[in-house]
Amino acid sequence: MIRSLAFLALAASLGATSAIAAPASVQDAFGNTIVSTYPDGRVGKLWLHEGGTYTAQGRRGDPSSGSWKVSGKKLCLRQSRPLPMLFRYCTPIPPDGMDHAWAAKAATGEDIRVQVVRGASSPVALATHDASR
Repeated sequence: MIRSLAFLALAASLGATSAIAAPASVQDAFGNTIVSTYPDGRVGKLWLHEGGTYTAQGRRGDPSSGSWKVSGKKLCLRQSRPLPMLFRYCTPIPPDGMDHAWAAKAATGEDIRVQVVRGASSPVALATHDASR
């Protein structure tokens, strides 16, 4: 999942947050797909859900899920499945919102290109309610 989180670079952390507390730019991601493109052309996909959970599909097709929250001006992710991670991955939220592609760093340190694509294109099968367990 680190690979999945990495792609998100946009994307969030430890514990859950309510949709009301999420900045408008993050709320814009609900119901849409956050796509991260790696230098090799492969893509990872992330779906933020209201209530502070996410599901993801890494660039190698590996599914994962966990929780997200906004911490300052960063979106932070903490994976709970398939294996719980002891750390969180945080990435800056673009200051001008998520309406266009932006450059970011993956959790692996690679440069990636991140973009919110309208629509929830095939979220992975991991149940979002499992993310908080």
